[in-house]
Parts: sequence; structure tokens; C-alpha cells
Amino acid sequence: MRDSHNAHAQKTRVLVRQQVKSRSCACFRLLLLDSAKMLKFLPKFLLLLLLAFPVTILMKGTFVAAQDVTEEEEAADEDTTDDVIAEDEDDEAEVEDDENTELTEEKDEEEEEEALAGEIKPSPNADTTILFVKGEDFPANNIVKFLMGFTNKGSENFVVESLDASFRYPQDFQFYIQNFTALQLGIEVPPQRQATFEYSFIPAEPMGGRPFGLVINLNYKDSSGNIFQDAVFNQTVTITEREDGLDGETIFMYVFLSGLGLLVVVGLHQLLESRKRRRPVAKCRVGEIRLPPEDHPVRGRRSALLDQMSEEGV
Repeated sequence: MRDSHNAHAQKTRVLVRQQVKSRSCACFRLLLLDSAKMLKFLPKFLLLLLLAFPVTILMKGTFVAAQDVTEEEEAADEDTTDDVIAEDEDDEAEVEDDENTELTEEKDEEEEEEALAGEIKPSPNADTTILFVKGEDFPANNIVKFLMGFTNKGSENFVVESLDASFRYPQDFQFYIQNFTALQLGIEVPPQRQATFEYSFIPAEPMGGRPFGLVINLNYKDSSGNIFQDAVFNQTVTITEREDGLDGETIFMYVFLSGLGLLVVVGLHQLLESRKRRRPVAKCRVGEIRLPPEDHPVRGRRSALLDQMSEEGV
């Protein structure tokens, strides 16, 4: 009776273990299925994020550009209205000032003659030359350096006082765009001697890609106190834009391509995993282990074999 009771208890424990194992396997399979479903949505979410981010930036830029165009149109309409009003006022002023036109023209001519008479000119006994160190290339936001030579061909001493440079408006050289600091020299050049001066300046970055008038003046005087000014360089030059290695658009393009490549890799990985899951898996059925009864021949043989081994001392 005790053996049958022990066998029944052992059988019950085996059945309980098998049921627990089967339930744990089922729970683990459900967990794996839920994880696979969640991973399926990850590539779609990344794709949606990568597509929505550039579209948002483009829409924002388009909105800002449209707003700028609207503001420019409004400003243009206001300028047109102001021009029409100004033209009407000018017409009225012209009608009223027809009688004084001749007097005004005479005064203007007299003022121009006085200005020409007071204009500072270079000395015939001095000669100047200029040499740009890196050629006549003017990159924006970069140092431009040149050397200026001064030759005294006369019999009196010359005192070179200062050297200045400035960018002017191409259509009107009287209008200053960028004025650089004058270089104070105060160097005396004896007769039949030469002197060389170095000067450098940096064009402003917003001026890149546009033409401007460059004026370089050398101010000097002779031993009698007469003041002279020589416009050594007075030409229109083009400011070149500085080429940077990377800009914002290039960096954004690289980031976008990297994200797109990562999304493709994740998609291929998910595709391979889904194909592996579709393969048929051999199902294993967990059966019951039944022990033979006490009077079974197998148990009898086993008991006899154990008794023989104990007698032989094995």
C-alpha cells in the first residue's frame, strides 16, 4: 500500500510540473508575440518621423518666404504711392520755380568751379605704386593686404602723413559703404629716395558677391607745407564670397541620409525576422510518464540485478 501511495504521489508531482512548464511556455510565447507586434510598428514610426521632419521645415520656410514677399509687396505699394505724391509735388515746384532756374544753374556752376579749385591733387614730383600681395582678389571677411611704394623725384623733402582706404558705392563714389581706419605714418622721404608702406583691411561679410568702388588715398606734404593727396587706387572691384567647408543645408542632408539608411537597415532586419517566423515549427506534445507496477517484469529484473551487484560487492 505504501509503494502504491508513493507511486501515486510521484505521478501527481510529475503531472503538476508538466502543467506548470506548459503554462510558462505558453506565457513566454505570448510575450514573444507581443514584442514582435511592437517591433513591427517601430520602422513605420521612424519612417513617419523622417518624412514629417523635412516637410515641416520646408513648410516653415515657405511660410516665411511668403510672408517676406507680402511685406515686400506692401512696401513696394507704399513706395509707389510716395513716388506719385513726390512727383506731383515736384511738378508743382517746377512750375513755381521756372523763373529762378537760370539763377540756380549759375550758382551751381560757380560752386562746382570752387570745389574743383579747392580739390587736393598729387604732386608732380612724387610717384606712387601699389601691389596687392595676393593679387586683386577681395574675399569677404578675409584679410586683404597690399604694399604701396612712394618715390620722391623732386629736390625737396616729402612727409608722408597717412594712408586710408574705403569702399564706395559704384554709381556714386561720394557715398561711403565701408570706411577703414587711416594709417598714420609721419615718415619723411628725402629727394631721390623711395619708401614702402604696408596696409591691410577686411571687407565685411555681407558685401560678398557684389561690386564696390575701392579708393586708396595717400596723403603727404612737402617742406613748404603744401598738402597733396594721391588716389593710388580708384577702381570698381568685386567682393568674392567666402567658401566654407560645410553649411547648414549640407549637414541636414547628411543627417537625413544617415537616418534613411538606418531605417532601411531596420526594415531589412524586420523582413528577415518575419520570414524566419513563418517557417513551420515541429510541435512537441508533452506526454505522461507512467511507471510500471511493482509486479512488472522490468522492475523484477532491475531488483534482481541490484541484488546480484550488491552480493558481488560492486
